[in-house]
Amino acid sequence: MQFTSEVDWDETDFIVATIIFGIVGGLIELAVRLSSNWYFRIGAMFAVLAGFMVVWANLAVGMIGNEDNPVNLWFGAVLFVAIVGSIASRFRKRILPFTMFLSGALQVAIGIFAGILGGDMRGGKFTIVLSVAWFIASLFFWYARQKRNVQD
Repeated sequence: MQFTSEVDWDETDFIVATIIFGIVGGLIELAVRLSSNWYFRIGAMFAVLAGFMVVWANLAVGMIGNEDNPVNLWFGAVLFVAIVGSIASRFRKRILPFTMFLSGALQVAIGIFAGILGGDMRGGKFTIVLSVAWFIASLFFWYARQKRNVQD
């Protein structure tokens, strides 16, 4: 707001941003405390980053179309898969790689079907690029599993 008139935040926007950043910081702290395995920690940070980017982009401008496009609600399913899969696995190494891969694949599917095939090429490509963070998280969780430093 200091540099452009295109940003017009009110008090609610600052409160929501504070809550989101607090959740991100808390989740990263939880990941560091859950394991001493650096692959696990980095995977968790990428997963948290991916979730943050999905929420932030949808709240700011919307990933497909604009923020008022109901298709953007579909990204709640991506977050649901990541959160429920993580909790169901009890943050253990066996299920986390699959959960993060599934979240990324779901986000790619939304980008392709709702974005590119739905007429929003830019939004579809943006969605697919952001899904890379889920795949990187999956890869690091897989590495953590291979190292056997995370308890089953």
